[in-house]
This record gives sequence, structure tokens and C-alpha cells, in this order.
Amino acid sequence: MAETSRAAGAQTLARGLRALELVTTARDGLTVQDVADQLDVHRSIASRLLSTLADFRLVVRGGDGRYRAGVGLAALADGIHATLRAAAEPVMRDLAAELGATISLLVTEGADAVALLVMEPPGASYVLSFRTGSRHPLGRGSAGVALLAAGAPAPGDAADVVQARERGYAATFGEVEPGAYGVAVPIAVPGLPAACLNLITYRAEVAEKAPGSLTAASARLAERLA
Repeated sequence: MAETSRAAGAQTLARGLRALELVTTARDGLTVQDVADQLDVHRSIASRLLSTLADFRLVVRGGDGRYRAGVGLAALADGIHATLRAAAEPVMRDLAAELGATISLLVTEGADAVALLVMEPPGASYVLSFRTGSRHPLGRGSAGVALLAAGAPAPGDAADVVQARERGYAATFGEVEPGAYGVAVPIAVPGLPAACLNLITYRAEVAEKAPGSLTAASARLAERLA
């Protein structure tokens, strides 16, 4: 009986976490029926899951009946971001030295891509500066495209997002910094928010060879976080 109860509790927890993930990654929130359909459960079960998440302010129900991310996620995000920064720092330091370019770790925050950590190459006489806390709209620049590509395919996805999802990285030129190349690779860790490693450089030859190094670094980081 106790084992059955534990199994039921684990299933409920898993469903609740999945419901939270669905709501927070939906661009315009989800209704109870949306969540029920995606979880393949009865509407009443989806309603109870969402109500519990709302009690902890992890989601909030809008006037249109759709559930969206709640303010309670901020405290969780702070801890997750600290974990991401700690795990990413040595990987980014090695990558910046290897490529001789500025590397940044960015995450999704609302409709923006935000830099959590920036690493400049050691001993470089000139680097393209990028500050921690810098932000720009999702869908703009290599990091913004990569973060959108990290999500599930959706109707109306821009062509560059679809392309980045297919090839595993995003590459842009001059979209955030005039004259600069950007290359970004998503970091795939189930249960963590969308994140990416991003390179920014004025040197075309560095941008051309960056996808392989960024992909390998992203895989190493994912292993550290798993």
C-alpha cells in the first residue's frame, strides 16, 4: 500500500512539473483544457494541478482564463541561475581561450535573452565586450534565435529559428552589435530553463569554426548539470 501511494505521489509530482513546464514555455499561456490535452489527463486533474501551482505562485490565472508563469518562479530562477553560472564558468573559460573570443551564457527572461555570465579570452589585445545583464529581444541575434530554437516547434516559427533547430546552432551577423558575428548553441538539460552558449566576434574565420567548439562545450556543460 505504501509503495502504491509513493508511486501515485511520484506520478502527481511528475505531472505537476510537466504542467509547469508547459505553461512557462507557452508564448501566450495555456488554458486548463490545453494542459489536460497535452498531459493526456482529464480536465479535472489538470485543473487541480494548476490550482496547486497557483497556490505557490508558480503560475497565475489571467482574466482570459489562461495560465502563465507566476512571480514565485523568480526565487527558483535565482537558484537555477546560480547553478548554471557555477557549472558554466570553467567550460566558458576554456572555450574563450580556445577561440580567442568573448563567450556568454544567456537565458530566457520573459521576451528577452539575458546574459548571466560573460567570459573574455585571456591575454587578448582586443576583445568585443559584452556585459553580464545585457539583454535583447528573443529572435534577434544568435542567442535570441538559439533560445527560441531550444523550445518545441510552434506554428509561425521564424525561418531562422527553424533552421537553427535543424542544424543545432544559430548564426547571425550585425543583429545585436553592428559588424559583429554571433554564433549560439542551446544547452539541452531537461528540467532547466532554456539557455545557450553564445560567441560574438568581428572575425569571420572565428565565427566559421565556432559551431563545432560551441556544440562540444554545450554538451560538456549539459553533462555537468545532469
